[in-house]
Amino acid sequence: MSPLSAIGPASGPATPELSPERAELRKAARGFEAIFVRRMLEAARAADFGGDDVMGAGGMEQFSAMRDEHLADIAAERSSFGIADAIEAQLSARLDHREG
Repeated sequence: MSPLSAIGPASGPATPELSPERAELRKAARGFEAIFVRRMLEAARAADFGGDDVMGAGGMEQFSAMRDEHLADIAAERSSFGIADAIEAQLSARLDHREG
């Protein structure tokens, strides 16, 4: 099983057409979730367990950072952690109130 397959299916249930404001809100919420996941992965990689890092070369660090960024983007797009959904739900209530 690859790490990306554990995240879940690429497509979820069909969603109704969003207003431009809701679409921007969803995009921002997913962006925030991606940033959060990146920071979480970065902190996990920074942990020192006292061992020698065999692959500690600069190229490997760059590869790990790029992989973490990609994984965070995928996780946010699929709402794997639910952070984006929670932010969107919380803020959309204010948006709906303003529009209505």
